[in-house]
Amino acid sequence: MKLASLKNGSRDGELVIVSSDLSRAVKADSVAPTLQRLLDDWETLAPRAQLLSDALNSGKAADSFAFDQSNCESPLPRAYQWADGSAYVRHVELVRKARNAKMPDTFWTDPLMYQGGSDAFIGPRDDILVQSEDFGIDMEAEVAVITGDIPMAATPEVAEAAIRLLMLVNDVSLRGLIPAELAKGFGFFQSKPSSAFSPVAVTPDELGDAWDGKKLHLPLHTYLNGEQLGRPDCGEDMTFDFPTIVAHAAKTRPLMAGAIVGSGTISNAAEGTGSSCLAEVRMLETIEYGAPRTPFMRFGDEVRIEMLDKKGNNIFGTIDQKVVQYQPET
Repeated sequence: MKLASLKNGSRDGELVIVSSDLSRAVKADSVAPTLQRLLDDWETLAPRAQLLSDALNSGKAADSFAFDQSNCESPLPRAYQWADGSAYVRHVELVRKARNAKMPDTFWTDPLMYQGGSDAFIGPRDDILVQSEDFGIDMEAEVAVITGDIPMAATPEVAEAAIRLLMLVNDVSLRGLIPAELAKGFGFFQSKPSSAFSPVAVTPDELGDAWDGKKLHLPLHTYLNGEQLGRPDCGEDMTFDFPTIVAHAAKTRPLMAGAIVGSGTISNAAEGTGSSCLAEVRMLETIEYGAPRTPFMRFGDEVRIEMLDKKGNNIFGTIDQKVVQYQPET
């Protein structure tokens, strides 16, 4: 089942069910008005939504219409929780290596995680609004899961059973603001503006054998101004799988239905797969040349993030965004 939230002037959008090939959609108001409402009563409502999905994919949904990705909010336009991990420790290791800093051994056994702002996600085709290029504008291409209710101190096995949906993420980062924030000892805030998620969120069964219950084994493609930046495989070099990082998020607090947990930037050790963010490109350049050569994004730059199945079909739709200078309202 594939789910999307269309823009309708409300804060939470209008829930629709999308065909597997992303060509058609049908309104889900007979089941739930929003994705959050569906997640709140998943056990009862998901089977009804699945019936609509089956009818749509078999061509029997009389009220279906053409699906337009440009009219999508992020699947959850706002959420109760957005926690982003750093499951690919190689990415963290590169950051440290670029500045000749030793990485603590605990990073391989205890996941890193930050709590991001979740009250105002932007749509997958919305502009990335930033006040200044001096902020160091970067994309971070990731995968995220949406969970059902998870009790505090849940085991990875409990967390795995509560994974309801998967989607892609552009976790926008302002690299120029990060050092000063981290130096204060309280972590990210201003350096992590609104994130964007893929047009559709999908149930695990839509992924076939690419999803093993813990990891997603497909490349994630990232493009900057039409040139491919990276295509690392999400299942490779993932030190902490999704059940592990979800359980980590729930160690001292419960997670409510609709909680989003991200993987962190996808990164592979193998050469030739590229990178999922410019910071990593710049790290590798620093290691090789002594200084970075690639600039961060500038106004007018465009970033595209998508994932294809083994037959070349787009799974989640495409995140396609332009960096635009923010103009404060007068």
